[in-house]
Amino acid sequence: MRYHKIGTLLAAAGLLTLAAPTWAQKVKSVPFSYQPEQGADRYDSRVPVKTLPLADGSGFIILAHQANGGYAVERYDQALKKQWEAALPVAPGETVEAFALGPEQAWVVLHHKDESSQNLTVHPVGLRTGQPGPPVVLVAAPARDRRPGVAISPDGTRLLAFAYQTREEQIRALDATLFDQQLRKVLSRTYDFRTTRDFFSPNVLVANDGAQLVTMLSDGMSKLTVRRYPATPDAPTQPTPVPVLGVPVGGVFGGRTIRIRDARFKLLPDGQLYAAALVSDYDSGELTGLKVVRFDFAKNDIKLSDEVPFDAAYLTAVGQATGAPAPKRLEDIYLADLLLTPEKNLVVLAERHYEEGGPELPVHAREIHAFGYNSFSRPSWHKLIAKDQTAPAIDSYTGIGFRAAVFNEEIQLVTLETLAGKSDLYLRHLPALNGVASAPQRLKLNVADDQQLAYVKDFTAWLGPKTIIGISRPSKRSAALQLNRVELK
Repeated sequence: MRYHKIGTLLAAAGLLTLAAPTWAQKVKSVPFSYQPEQGADRYDSRVPVKTLPLADGSGFIILAHQANGGYAVERYDQALKKQWEAALPVAPGETVEAFALGPEQAWVVLHHKDESSQNLTVHPVGLRTGQPGPPVVLVAAPARDRRPGVAISPDGTRLLAFAYQTREEQIRALDATLFDQQLRKVLSRTYDFRTTRDFFSPNVLVANDGAQLVTMLSDGMSKLTVRRYPATPDAPTQPTPVPVLGVPVGGVFGGRTIRIRDARFKLLPDGQLYAAALVSDYDSGELTGLKVVRFDFAKNDIKLSDEVPFDAAYLTAVGQATGAPAPKRLEDIYLADLLLTPEKNLVVLAERHYEEGGPELPVHAREIHAFGYNSFSRPSWHKLIAKDQTAPAIDSYTGIGFRAAVFNEEIQLVTLETLAGKSDLYLRHLPALNGVASAPQRLKLNVADDQQLAYVKDFTAWLGPKTIIGISRPSKRSAALQLNRVELK
């Protein structure tokens, strides 16, 4: 979950300025049709991941924006042969809200708004045949209300839609409905916040079993709080108790008022909810450290890790990674991802990105910050990877960033950069045990260096530890795109 407007986007180790080594690899390419999104989605897309690997390893599906303004869900096998294509018309006033993959269906959720009302409608597509199913309206609200939201479980078997109840712009409650994989309604319930008088920022996550986790920043943006609602409806005469876990990560320390600047909650493969928070000095705005929390509702337990301070030594490391003088303070750093290995080593990734100084000027992505935690949630290492990427203002935060995936006890990171004069996708290996990152490996897609590259990040995905899917435009002189499969040897 993000608590700032900026979209998702790398981190790792030490000063890496050596030329990228060459590994044996094989690239297969086929033509690909896609048109960049327009409007707000091009600035800050609600669906930053548009390639989803199938769970059985047989291929992947893609959500592609078409020239007619609609979208298509496309299924490919591992050899890049298209299996089917399902067209999805998008009417005026509609935008894509979510794209997800379950065991039997793909889901595309559209937001529709007109003068009087708005709604979220899911369009299912059968994975075997590509046959679209009947659309289902998930939630409706008056046009004047806040935009409704949707949450989907990590395995794609549960979908939850919710609408806001507000009074004078203060959130009073959320009205939520839970659906199963066949889009049958499982339950409806209201999350009541009327006793929460302080400012807070709620969001909802859904576990694979259908349990709902309402996450909040509260107590003056100093506390991380989670409520857990069960996957089954309440009894008519006996409401189910709602367990609440909360931990302050801000407060007053040594005369400084510390508040949460950025936070992210994520359900990870061990079934636990994790949160990371960047905290800052309230008066100066200077980032002061990173705090990580694990919420265990089965044991009614919270594990707050020791803070990683952004002290003088950390600032010196930033300067060494970028080859520039050490900054006097940390700014413009945002959380990007939380990743967990099978041995429960946690890696938190953040990235520094900023505007040059005006709405029409480019946006830059600089160094990536990586933080490693052992299975006891203790900080074990932190590293930095130098990264210099630029996107024009129109592509803003959709055009910069990275992709990351976990394979055994290693994180793989893919970035778009220009190194040694070669504009391309680059792969780094980051061991979760020690954070000693490899030098960047060029994937040899020859990505055109024209900065109109939001699609590169959106469509990058892994079919396995040695198979990467990506999209490129090899030449500025050609409008043609290619869908690529890179096989690493």
